[in-house]
Amino acid sequence: PQVSLWRQGPRRLHGSPSCQFRHAGRVQSSYRGLEALYDDGYGTVKDLDYFYQALGQLVEHDSGPPCWLCPVDAGSTVEDAPLMLYLPGVDGMGMGLCMHHKALGRIFELRCLHIPFHDRTPFEELVTMVEDVVRAEHSTSPNKPMYLLGNSFGGCLALAVAARNPRIDLILVLVNPATSFERSEIKKLLSVFSPLSNNACIAITALLNYNIDNEVNMALSRMQSGKHPLEALIRLTNNMSSSLKHTNVLDKLPEDTLQWKMKLMKRAAQYANCRLQSVTAEVLLLASCDDNLLPSKSEAYRLQNKIPKSKIFFFEKHGHSLLLEHGVHVSSIIKCAGLYRHSRRYHRVFDYIPPSTTELKEVDKASIDLLFRTCPAMFSTLEDGTVVRGLAGVPEDGPVLLVGNHMLLGIELISLAAEFMRHKKVVVRGIAHPLLFPKKTKTWSEGHDFFDFLNLWGGVPMTYKYIYELLAAGEFVLLYPGGYREALHCKGEEHRIFWPEQTEFVRMAA
Repeated sequence: PQVSLWRQGPRRLHGSPSCQFRHAGRVQSSYRGLEALYDDGYGTVKDLDYFYQALGQLVEHDSGPPCWLCPVDAGSTVEDAPLMLYLPGVDGMGMGLCMHHKALGRIFELRCLHIPFHDRTPFEELVTMVEDVVRAEHSTSPNKPMYLLGNSFGGCLALAVAARNPRIDLILVLVNPATSFERSEIKKLLSVFSPLSNNACIAITALLNYNIDNEVNMALSRMQSGKHPLEALIRLTNNMSSSLKHTNVLDKLPEDTLQWKMKLMKRAAQYANCRLQSVTAEVLLLASCDDNLLPSKSEAYRLQNKIPKSKIFFFEKHGHSLLLEHGVHVSSIIKCAGLYRHSRRYHRVFDYIPPSTTELKEVDKASIDLLFRTCPAMFSTLEDGTVVRGLAGVPEDGPVLLVGNHMLLGIELISLAAEFMRHKKVVVRGIAHPLLFPKKTKTWSEGHDFFDFLNLWGGVPMTYKYIYELLAAGEFVLLYPGGYREALHCKGEEHRIFWPEQTEFVRMAA
């Protein structure tokens, strides 16, 4: 597209050079101290050996009642980060989120519930334990949301807490929730393997957690992306053999562990299902379509019909242990769903978190066909009028207003924003028609679509209030004044520009 630049003079708000502004009675800073293309840590845990080693250490020193763990590898969080409580599966291991510690730890204050194998705390007491933390945090920050990330059994725990506290602002992220326990294959499996020892039953169930097809597909995709075949093969074999290499952990478990865990899960499912109608929280359901233990896909549909404010994200080629499989980026999904916020209402300017390095790679992967067909080239003009290839002529600091016209229905925004991000470390905040921000209730794991791209890369609906707030915050704002009429060119109008007679955006920038 043809892009012009309007640059506003340097400006300081509230005496701070970091583009601060006041919202909801307190001072906020742009991106809350988080830089664009920050390292989210995805890919640093190469295989499941790390998880099983941590599991072995926990079991070896496991004693006492349930407790909260704060992962040391989560790193520093953004300013005023909301609290996220991880509620584990029926194994009770607080390390089940190990592949997401850094990504979630950058944008949340992360705490993980750990339930020792020897512990026999009833489900109702576990609910009370989580509830005490939620109520204590709510009393100190009543206008701040709290996130409950519940995995399988933890999903039942999260639903129970939400049902008992409808007045507290909770956001639930449920990963293959065990509310479908009565319709699951677990009972049948345990009856078949009942002649075997408890440890053998646990080992077989653990193997069924993973989707072998997904691991093979991940290895093939790594080879296609340029990785050496041996590296991909080593990673595949490590993942598939990790659970077998650490079977000595099972020897340290009490004999009645399996019976107690099944009893606990049954009670959790009954308790949560009886109280679904009381859940008023926002709920994001992450469902594996190839779950061998629970009917997670059909259960997601059932829960969505029961819970008013719920969304589903389906994973087609993933198994029950979704959080331990590669290619699952929970932090990105939360941002795409518009659920990351710091106050009671989501604000597209003040609650925005910039893309990470992983999200840039995902966008490049999704738009590779578009780039191949269009071969975009970027040019800019220096102060002396020289036209150069690249973005050297674009100002380094904002606020900057980029004004252009539609060429490919606005799809060219993808390559333009990615180029600014890659070479200038700048997020281009696109102003788009409100119809491009639908309230999606279902999404499939085929990669980010155009609507997800708009949310991830800071798109906002067209209102003058948003434009003013973005410029006041020192942002790079992209505006196509021609609107939808220019995007929908008729025959013979390929290069015609449809600008309004009164260019209010120029007056606003000034």
